[in-house]
Amino acid sequence: MIDAHCHLEVEAFDGDREEVIEKCKEKLQAVVTSCCHPKYLSTTLKMVESYQGFVFATASLHPLHVHEVGEAELKSFIEAIEDAASSGKLVGIGEVGLDFTVEDGEKRRLQEEIFKKFIRLAKQLNLPLVVHSRKAYENAIEVLESEGAREVLMHFFTERKLLPRVLDNGWFISVNTLILRNKTVRKLVRDCPLENILTETDSPWLGFEEGRNTPLAVEKVVRKIAEIKKLPLEKVDEITTENAKRFFRLKL
Repeated sequence: MIDAHCHLEVEAFDGDREEVIEKCKEKLQAVVTSCCHPKYLSTTLKMVESYQGFVFATASLHPLHVHEVGEAELKSFIEAIEDAASSGKLVGIGEVGLDFTVEDGEKRRLQEEIFKKFIRLAKQLNLPLVVHSRKAYENAIEVLESEGAREVLMHFFTERKLLPRVLDNGWFISVNTLILRNKTVRKLVRDCPLENILTETDSPWLGFEEGRNTPLAVEKVVRKIAEIKKLPLEKVDEITTENAKRFFRLKL
């Protein structure tokens, strides 16, 4: 099993990050942590270096943070991402995209501008793209299509009516622990070919009873997918793991 999207670099793991990773190594083949702000890049790259072949990373600027980072800092961040990618320390760009829980028009415009910038960076670096699209699914898809994005993972995707469009583009979706308590996500999984699904946790978020989530919860996700698809757990594990390995070109 692989957690294809988590956030081990954030403060919620500062007290026991190494312990969490060691426990994950006992159960999982790999985790992909997503650095979404310049302040987390150093911690992210240290994890990749310390746990080579197990912790992999993507990096970019989360849409909710676009107003926090000035032009000069963004330029430095992108240069650092380019350096990390050239040395093989990144397996993707993301998560980046649109988040229309933000209602301010200027901030939405900035989100789209930076989204396009990172789509182009992913193409330049020949890396896959991890997309955040909360309350902006169609808008995000339109931007991706207009920019000719090819290797795309729609992280935390829940918009069932747009699934055919995602599949027609040859993209992937990732499914997390929300599947355990959300009918819409379960129907989405029912309708999506297993060959287009990656498993994730988005930890430390989406925990149970308000507790901290960890990548270990990806096992619950795989079990629920197997139940919905009426397939053996081992088959779902095999296919979703291979999907993640192929999408991120993981060397395990």
